[in-house]
Amino acid sequence: MSVQRRLLLYLLLCAPIVWAAGLGITIHRARHEINELYDTEIIHLARQVQATLPDASLRLAAVLPPMPKKSMAGEADLRTFAIAVWNAQGQLAAADREGVQIPYLPDAVGFTVKEIEGQPWRVYYLQSFDATWLVAAGQRMRERSELVWDLTVSQAVPWVLVLPVLLAAMAWAVRRALAPLHHLSAELGSRKANDLRPLQVVDAPSELRPLVAAVNGLFGRIEAVLAGERRFTADAAHELRTPLAALRAQWDVLRRARSEEERRSTEAKLDAGLARMDRLVTQMLALSRVESVELLPEMEAVDWSVLVEHVMNDCFPLAEQRGIELACEWPGDAEPPWPLLGSTALMTVLVRNLLDNGVRYTPEGGTVTLRMGTAGAEIENGGPPLPPERLAQLGQRFSRPDGQREMGSGLGISIVQRIAHLHGLAVEFGTAQAGQGVRVVLRAAPALSAP
Repeated sequence: MSVQRRLLLYLLLCAPIVWAAGLGITIHRARHEINELYDTEIIHLARQVQATLPDASLRLAAVLPPMPKKSMAGEADLRTFAIAVWNAQGQLAAADREGVQIPYLPDAVGFTVKEIEGQPWRVYYLQSFDATWLVAAGQRMRERSELVWDLTVSQAVPWVLVLPVLLAAMAWAVRRALAPLHHLSAELGSRKANDLRPLQVVDAPSELRPLVAAVNGLFGRIEAVLAGERRFTADAAHELRTPLAALRAQWDVLRRARSEEERRSTEAKLDAGLARMDRLVTQMLALSRVESVELLPEMEAVDWSVLVEHVMNDCFPLAEQRGIELACEWPGDAEPPWPLLGSTALMTVLVRNLLDNGVRYTPEGGTVTLRMGTAGAEIENGGPPLPPERLAQLGQRFSRPDGQREMGSGLGISIVQRIAHLHGLAVEFGTAQAGQGVRVVLRAAPALSAP
């Protein structure tokens, strides 16, 4: 069910309910006010009758003078009231036609409801101070109910007639109020898949502005992701073009090789090209995978002992082939290694890439050291130091210096930086303390570190 239909349904149900509750309250208050008014009039009537009585010698009269004719009484209906007076002996001293039916209750004081001629009457009994006279004044309850009903109907009929108009006005108001939402839905529905222009928030209601701002933010993030994907695709296509051309040329040379020595040389070059292609594709897939992650899929305490063991085992064959020593320095027994919450699998990829780069760019016979601390980690190799301009270029995709003989794709540091960003870490590159080699420091980013 749409928001408009749901809102209209709630209004169409709630408006009559509220109207009925208001009508009930009105009837209750009208009944209270009418009872208060007539009770006051009956009390005044009884007191005035009592004030006109003589001290002791009223001759007994069965009935008061007859009621005036309807034409002489105006709009009044005197049949709804009754008066009766009794002396100290309980004899009826005075009464009108209905008052004759009022029962004599010598001990009654105040209001009571009695049945007179088959209908309920509200009767007020007033004793004189010396107990000489008892005055009773009453009114038929039906008249009060009719007055309450007449007042209620006179108030309710206009509301009943106006209620459909009110409901129609509310339906129109709901449609008008939701028009910006319909306009926004129509605009989003008519857009093409590549149309990521921000939505206009100038004319949007204040309730919709957070939604519009969130949608614009989402558009911005999608545009950034698409731009990164386009850049990645363009860079990958450019980077793949050269090794593919080289492999095709080497394959042509291999097919036309005339001597065994030329064939072996070409096969070696072809194997190296295929290995470089395999590493390039693997790194591209890894980068694409980490670039698509916005938040870490799981958060767990990184087990550095298991992680370091796996990374060392992965890098050991290449280090042994090049005659490079892999070393690992651990904190003292009393100090635990760096506590970190994150993804152990991604952190394994990060440390492996850094350690693999250290092994690849260290001269034969050198040493690559992984140094674990209590607040970070360092990887240091014994190769030549990098100039400042080269350090500034680290992390640029497919960026490799001229004359580089080592196989690589220029994506390893990009992967490292992306994984570090997901964990809130900073990666710093610099020269080792001895002035030789490259040192990589991994620690918590300043903005996310504890104060």
